[in-house]
Amino acid sequence: MGAPLNVEESELGKRTVKKVSWRILPIVGLLYVFNYMDRSNISYAQLGMAHELGITAATFGTAAAVFFLAYVVFEVPSNMLMKKVGARLWLARIAVSWGIVTVITGFVANVTQLYAARLVLGVAEAGLFPGLLLYLTLWYRAEERGRAIAAMALAQPVAMVLGSLTGGWILDHVDWFGMSGWRWVFMLQGAPAILIGIVTLLYLPNTPAKARFLSSEESAWLEREISSEYQPEEKETFLGQLRALKNRTVLHLAVANLFAACGLYGFTFFLPQIVQQMDPSYSATNIGLLGAIPFAIGALGMVLVARNSDRSGERRNHVVGLMVLAAVGLAGTITFRHTPVAALVCLSLVAVGVLGYMAPYWAMAARLLPREHTAVGLAGINSVAALGGFLGPYVIGANATADNVTVGLYFPIGCLVVCALMLLFLRVPREERTREKEAAQQPVAADSA
Repeated sequence: MGAPLNVEESELGKRTVKKVSWRILPIVGLLYVFNYMDRSNISYAQLGMAHELGITAATFGTAAAVFFLAYVVFEVPSNMLMKKVGARLWLARIAVSWGIVTVITGFVANVTQLYAARLVLGVAEAGLFPGLLLYLTLWYRAEERGRAIAAMALAQPVAMVLGSLTGGWILDHVDWFGMSGWRWVFMLQGAPAILIGIVTLLYLPNTPAKARFLSSEESAWLEREISSEYQPEEKETFLGQLRALKNRTVLHLAVANLFAACGLYGFTFFLPQIVQQMDPSYSATNIGLLGAIPFAIGALGMVLVARNSDRSGERRNHVVGLMVLAAVGLAGTITFRHTPVAALVCLSLVAVGVLGYMAPYWAMAARLLPREHTAVGLAGINSVAALGGFLGPYVIGANATADNVTVGLYFPIGCLVVCALMLLFLRVPREERTREKEAAQQPVAADSA
């Protein structure tokens, strides 16, 4: 009698997860694609606005970095509010507000206004990434969560590929109404976020229990499966929830991720300038095409890493190895900065490292945190990491020279190595559940054959 029940349970699970992925992940992915594109499109706009607004490498580094000051302050409150009012409403609010701010950035007239626009953008975007992570924990079990997070995180290299291709092209070809191309980079890449926010409000359910696309049997199964992975959640006051920030695991993960973010954002924001310095004769369109290559390779690496991490149930060593790979790639970029092919290979290694680490890292973090601390814990980790988003671009910009951006890359190299060392000594249990289920189901498959 046990075999048919196992088969039925397995088919129910597969059907439910498939439905969830087809309905949830496209909206989540679109939110994150344009979120990351609008956060980092200043890197391509810089190629056009540097002369018009009198922006040096140091000024650009500051403009890219100040975004994260506001982001840090509002990250945790944003996630707590999302937990209270529901994901659908709050994620829609975030998308619409950052889209409006990005469009307005296209009208700035000086550096001061640019700084102000970046600060407001940080307020608008705060909470999206940890909010999406929290949202996925409501829909995916631990054994599928790594791949779900990877599917969401895949939006990051997709955003950079799209941003590179469209940003360079807009700079060279769009000057409508007498406005410079860099202004249209902000406006054309920011407007879609407003539409996606409306789609989110209309079609994204808050929980499996409220999902009309699932049958009652499917939603009950999913709620039961996910609840079984956590201790019962106790109601906490606002101040009680903030106690999660004192959790040693939260702090350890947060500081490690801060160092990883120095590498990620330093690489992301300065990639166009690194490519430009390979050969100063490159047009903005050429820079966009070449800049898309590392992110495309990084996207492939992200998928392969997530699958292997989920299959093996191992998280920590994947993250450590990827941090080392990214550090090696940055070192190679410095060495081969005037050799385009070799430099692109090294930049691709960096992309695989800093993008591939995301899925195993956040799956590991979500697994280590108690259920009642997940919302604040994930937001707290990401808030501290946002300081790395400030430090990375700021320090690189401060150390870069007019003819050599890569001299500033020694700082993120050191940060990536520190991250690897911190996580190497973190005790993380291997997730055995997937393999146990597969072993349990093998006799069933044999019987049915």
